[in-house]
Amino acid sequence: MNEFGQIGKELAETVIDIRRISKKTKGGNTIRFSALVVVGDKKGKVGVGLSKATAVSGAIRKSIDAAKRRMFKIPLRGTTIPYSVEEKFSAARVLLKPAPPGSGIIAGGPMRVVLEAAGVRDAVGKILGTSNKISNVYATLEALRTLSKIDRRKEALKSK
Repeated sequence: MNEFGQIGKELAETVIDIRRISKKTKGGNTIRFSALVVVGDKKGKVGVGLSKATAVSGAIRKSIDAAKRRMFKIPLRGTTIPYSVEEKFSAARVLLKPAPPGSGIIAGGPMRVVLEAAGVRDAVGKILGTSNKISNVYATLEALRTLSKIDRRKEALKSK
């Protein structure tokens, strides 16, 4: 990984959240860390990983590996997303809309990171539910998966 957050030449990774987890045990406290990482190729593929380890670097490394395994392709129409979509995950609700070229990503923290990693350059997003970063990232990913499903259905209808 170089100084720009690039893994090799093809994937960009961004650490969104690191949490300290403390567990009371008979021998004292056990401290672990969890890391939430988004990995994307900025060309339409994105994945997210959430992992725990005893050290921060170990949690980040495990999260990157998990995100690489869970990558999926999203449909793009130029520099934006093809359709408007609203999705819910747990207490998080997100709204994603296409935007005209040159408007940039108008979205809050975790949603912005996911869209940038996926390669979306123009979109409007709104986080409607909770402020929990993990839930908002997963809700954004579900919205992007919904876009993929809609796109596949339309392609199937065209081929008939």
